[in-house]
Amino acid sequence: MTRILIVDDSPTIRRMVKASLTPTEATLVEAASGLEAIEQLTLGAAALMVLDLNMPDLHGLDVLKFVRSHPSLGRLPVLVLTTRGDESSRDSAMAAGATDYMTKPFVPQELAARVRRLLDETGAAPAAEGRHAG
Repeated sequence: MTRILIVDDSPTIRRMVKASLTPTEATLVEAASGLEAIEQLTLGAAALMVLDLNMPDLHGLDVLKFVRSHPSLGRLPVLVLTTRGDESSRDSAMAAGATDYMTKPFVPQELAARVRRLLDETGAAPAAEGRHAG
C-alpha cells in the first residue's frame, strides 16, 4: 500500500491535509514534528512526504536536507506545504531538494492533484496498483 507522510506541527493542518488526500487511497501517516518525521521515515518506507517548514524542534529544511542526504530516502518526493509564500523561502526549499512547493491556505483539490501527479511520476500511485485488475 502506498504510504504518504504528512508532517506539520498543527493538528488542524494535518487533519485538513488528510481529508484532502483521502481520495488518493494511500495510507496516510502523520508526524507532528521534524524529529517525528525522521522517526516515521526510518520505521517504514513512504512514497511521498508533505512537509511544513516552520516547526519548533527541527525546521522543515533540515528534515529535507536529511532526506536528500540519506541513501535510501534521497529520491523520496517531498511536497513542501507552508505559510511562507515569499520567493526566498520557495527558492531555499527547491534548492534543498523539494519536489514541489505550495502555500497555505491551500485548495484541497489542488493538493490532491499535485500529490497524485508526484505519485504517478514515481510509479507509486495507488490507482496504478488497481488498474491492472480489470
